[in-house]
Amino acid sequence: MNLVLDIALTHILGRLRQTLVSVVGVALGVGFTVAMSALMVGSQNDFVTQLIDAIPHVNLTDEQRDAKPQPAAAAFAAVEIHGLRPSEDRRGLRNPAEVIAIVRGIVPGGRVAASLIGQGVARYGGTDIAMSLTGIDPRAELQVTKIGEDIREGSLEALAGAQDAIVIGDAAARKLGARLGDTISVSTSKGLLKRFKIVGLFHSGVTASDEGAAFVLLKSAQILFDRANAVNQVKIKVPDIDQARAVATRIEREIGTKATSWEEAHESLLSSFQIRNVIMYTVVGAILLVAGFGIYNIVSTIVHEKARDIAILKSLGFAEGDMRAIFVIEGVIIGVLGALAGSALGFALTELLGLVKFEIKGGAVEITRLPLYRSWVHYAIAGGFAIVSAAVAGYLPARKAAKVKPVDIIRGAT
Repeated sequence: MNLVLDIALTHILGRLRQTLVSVVGVALGVGFTVAMSALMVGSQNDFVTQLIDAIPHVNLTDEQRDAKPQPAAAAFAAVEIHGLRPSEDRRGLRNPAEVIAIVRGIVPGGRVAASLIGQGVARYGGTDIAMSLTGIDPRAELQVTKIGEDIREGSLEALAGAQDAIVIGDAAARKLGARLGDTISVSTSKGLLKRFKIVGLFHSGVTASDEGAAFVLLKSAQILFDRANAVNQVKIKVPDIDQARAVATRIEREIGTKATSWEEAHESLLSSFQIRNVIMYTVVGAILLVAGFGIYNIVSTIVHEKARDIAILKSLGFAEGDMRAIFVIEGVIIGVLGALAGSALGFALTELLGLVKFEIKGGAVEITRLPLYRSWVHYAIAGGFAIVSAAVAGYLPARKAAKVKPVDIIRGAT
């Protein structure tokens, strides 16, 4: 085996320039694979982390996953009914304390916050704007959302001290012409009107929320929407986010209304990440495949140039397996050298990207460094693919070398 290895090394060193070109090609493929993987996976993980931190892991609402059949339709299934007026059921999760107790029993150690969401119209100084009004328990809300971090003036906790306090988006305040401490009027479709004092302004960076969202005390919302002792949303943070889907399924089964996990709510977004990763690895795989053709070209050229040497070796007793081994080893050596050099290049590129500093300031958003995810798995995948492609590129010419007939070569027949 040592002799086979010596012959392979001699062939490679004999064409040093071409060998270096192939090694560089493999190294570039591996290096960019590692750096791109660190950047893509890092940005994906960072986005998902921010998403998970900003929203509840499970969202329980008063909706039904499937509409209930109307009594008349259920009673006369074989009859076609026209102009049927459906029976109306007053929606809402009644007895929120009981619902929260059930949720806490299903999710020990979880954080729970109940709220009541409805639509209203805010008025100040003759200006009206439509507004999504959310009644909350401020202390519980701060445990399941990041609204506290978005407050720019005042505080969310100030809601707990008064029945007539409200927190609105800064863009909504500008549209109304109101400021912190001013009193605005809020009316609902129930015909009820209540005056609220602005005790906080928030900026989330989401235009729809900043221009049309407001928070009041839960009791105040129940009065405005005429929904005494009822809520229509329960937000839940679970200790283990990977269990969110299972927890949502169990809560929905126990309570009977729709419970949505963060994975279900953002299923299309998570699918787009998978598609993006497939595209990335396909492009990088193509780079390594091109490098493999370079290795094939070198080994094939060596086989052609060393035909007489191969014939002599076989006449001395070298078996076909030995001939294949020589040229496969040549391809693997080039692949290993390229993988090692590429791993070093990938590490350097990753660290270089980690040094890049920039700032994006828009409200509370401020990013100073690129999100990177460093993992040995990236090196293993890129290096392994490079070595395997190099071995395949070396094996194809090796088969041709193994089939050489010494007598034909020596006599000059071929």
